Amino acid sequence: MTKDFDTEQKYSRTAYADGPRLLADIGATHARFALETAPGVLRAVRVLRCDDFTGIVPLLHSYLADHAGTRINHGAFALANPISGDLIRMTNRDWQFSTDEVRRELGLSTLLIVNDFTALAMSLPGLSGADLMQVGAGEAQANAVIGVLGPGTGLGVSAVIPTVDGFVTLGSEGGHVNFAPANEREFSILQFAWNEWPHVSNERLISGPGMEIIYRALAQRNGVAVAPGGRSSPDIITGALDEHDPLCLETLECFSGMLGGAAANLAVTLGAFGGVFIGGGIVPRMAEWFAQSPFRARFEAKGRFTDYLAQIPTYVIMTPNPAFYGVATILSEHLRGRSGANTLMERVQHLQHELSPAEQRVATLVLEHPRKVLGEPIAEIARLAEVSQPTVIRFCRSLGFLGLADFKLKFASSLTGTIPVRHSQVRISDSTHELSAKVIDNTVSAILKFRDQLDVASIDRAIALLRKANRVEFYAMGNSRVVALDGQHKFFRFRIPTSSYGDSHLFTLAAALLQQGDVVIAISSSGELPELLAAVDTARAAGADVIAITGSKSALAKKASICLAVDHSEDSTTFLSMISRILQLLLIDIMSVGISLGAPEEGDTSAQGRLLISHLDL
Repeated sequence: MTKDFDTEQKYSRTAYADGPRLLADIGATHARFALETAPGVLRAVRVLRCDDFTGIVPLLHSYLADHAGTRINHGAFALANPISGDLIRMTNRDWQFSTDEVRRELGLSTLLIVNDFTALAMSLPGLSGADLMQVGAGEAQANAVIGVLGPGTGLGVSAVIPTVDGFVTLGSEGGHVNFAPANEREFSILQFAWNEWPHVSNERLISGPGMEIIYRALAQRNGVAVAPGGRSSPDIITGALDEHDPLCLETLECFSGMLGGAAANLAVTLGAFGGVFIGGGIVPRMAEWFAQSPFRARFEAKGRFTDYLAQIPTYVIMTPNPAFYGVATILSEHLRGRSGANTLMERVQHLQHELSPAEQRVATLVLEHPRKVLGEPIAEIARLAEVSQPTVIRFCRSLGFLGLADFKLKFASSLTGTIPVRHSQVRISDSTHELSAKVIDNTVSAILKFRDQLDVASIDRAIALLRKANRVEFYAMGNSRVVALDGQHKFFRFRIPTSSYGDSHLFTLAAALLQQGDVVIAISSSGELPELLAAVDTARAAGADVIAITGSKSALAKKASICLAVDHSEDSTTFLSMISRILQLLLIDIMSVGISLGAPEEGDTSAQGRLLISHLDL
């Protein structure tokens, strides 16, 4: 069975320059598809039954058969399943697939797959008016956490957390928390379910299949004879609302009360003063009755926290296919935030015909097996593409990169399916949980930005110097001192004579004793310390090379043989330097690994030849 209809906004919007985007919301029972031709404009919406197909690829080809002449470059799917890595095994169907293989099968440049309730959560900030039906009192607070849960084939749970520059969705499998009965009747239902499962989660009872279990449990409790297997959830809803069947009505009352309890638990767990939203396919079908059901009374029945919950509004999502808008937002954020990376796949496609036949084989490997290219060394990439290693390098340079490492750094971000982490300001009012999340997120954001801006050529030159070094000395003061000590610890294990100085008088004296073939690694966030600059001048005058880990525009960078730039801005006069220190440590690690991978030549007595890789603690 299929349904077809078009949806348009009341006002026109500019169409996407690179063609429509394929959106999908794939559940255990139905799969919904649409083409987004412009922001918020959906066309060719179609609903297919999953039972009619043997897997996701035939399902997709069935929908796309009607759009054979339309070029689609980008797609995003919401899936009723946990999402982790490339291989996805569906829990409610016997389907499994590789995201990369599906992307190649469809000829897409971008394919994102996210949890369906993550997509639903992302749609919530844009819903209003006729999209929603409020149940009970309460008023949503601005810039507050929003909770969402929805019974369907299972029970999805998620949340939307506001930040200073957007929203973050909470990936959750909260439907699998233990079911907690609130009265004797619900306890008897739980006991009935225990006859079949040792662990009974909320999803076992607060879902379509769960409604059927409630019906059979109440029939047994009330001594009512019912047909073997009971009734289906659609039949129970029909029996209650149209036929006024007492057992069906009691089933809906129990179901609504249980959902109210689960919603209340979610609200107090999240502090969801932005409201709790009910999605899924069941509740909207009985919306008018649900507004007067036990749901809201049970939601507020929280003892000492009744007043707390009375402030939180609850809504039923009434608009059709809300997950489309959420998954479209996620895709749009991805393409906007990673625009340089996503055009890289397209660049390979567009330039492939201009490459030499051997380089074209490398391009084909990149397009068909991108994650394998990222994970394999050059020798294996060359073997898989049936070309020489120099051909792999020529391919990278034909695309404008310095080499394979530079290509991999830029290419890696095109394969991620998450919204980039953004910087969030820590505030005095933040709880420990909030400030912990912000510190971690800000560090992750800085690392990702640092990765994309790495000067790989300078790192290569630094590693080459260190492999030949007679001795290495680290000069640093203050917060950078710990980075120097970490470097000394790592490099000493390569059997390179290594020292570390954190006193300005000592490293000035040490610099005067250096010779040609020695290397100084000078570390400074500001790059402007007079004592450090003087020591670097002394070292250079003695014939030593200097690798500076500092800001690219600093005085230290200008005096060094090689600068490994850390341009993250922190006011160290007012605040402790935190993220800069992490980035400096990463450069030490990168150089350490680079040295460890260098194979010594026969008879080599340099640091490279003395390397003991087995001693590395990587």
